[in-house]
Amino acid sequence: MANFATHLGVGTIASGMAATLAVATNMVGQGDVITLALVGALGSVLPDIDLKDSRSSRIIFFALGLFLSIVVLFCVVAKYSIVELWIIWIGAFLTVRYLGHSLFHNFAVHRGVFHSVLAGVFFLLATAAIFHHGLNVPTGISWLAGVFMLFGYLIHLLLDEIYSVDFSGNRVKRSFGTAMKLFEYRDPTASFLMLVAVAGMFFFTPPINQFYDVMATNDLWTELWDRMLPEGHWFGIDLEQFQTAIAKEPEVTN
Repeated sequence: MANFATHLGVGTIASGMAATLAVATNMVGQGDVITLALVGALGSVLPDIDLKDSRSSRIIFFALGLFLSIVVLFCVVAKYSIVELWIIWIGAFLTVRYLGHSLFHNFAVHRGVFHSVLAGVFFLLATAAIFHHGLNVPTGISWLAGVFMLFGYLIHLLLDEIYSVDFSGNRVKRSFGTAMKLFEYRDPTASFLMLVAVAGMFFFTPPINQFYDVMATNDLWTELWDRMLPEGHWFGIDLEQFQTAIAKEPEVTN
């Protein structure tokens, strides 16, 4: 499988490119680009959350603890004093980072149910719910953040599947087929529980109508197509004028 650095690097670049598309088509403002790119980058390493006692798992739980503790802080910021908020923030972070890490790895199996598209859908819904209800982000941006989470998640699964093929040796490794799968075929119980979690998470997500209307409009895709390539200019240079100038240059003779 691909290592942590590869997953993070590819996920960050791909998410940054996708965020550029979003801002270029006016789906989001410039201030949302970094947020979406970070969500996609987190999604690109999240499937390795089930790697027990690994650097990947520790980093992921650190990031999750930091993110979820900030969400908790936003939810109660108006109710408590600053010192109480510090205690709540630190307590939430330590709970996720250490207690959550320990409890999770008592049940998780590497390349199990969390290494599936079904788990990616769960994190899509969870991200949309957290952004909307926890961070008070508008509905459309919340769903877009969820899509970026799934985007990064799928990139991870695809990279692991690609790394399961040894192109230099022209052979397929035994791990082939265990990375990019719809659900965990070897553990029907875990897959069923994840399906139940996905169904339950739907009740916490914001309304999807507004996001669907934006994504379904022809104006969005027309804008995307029009902005994809420059029309006669690359980086402010008029190609026709440049070619004309080159053609008019006198030949140098000895």
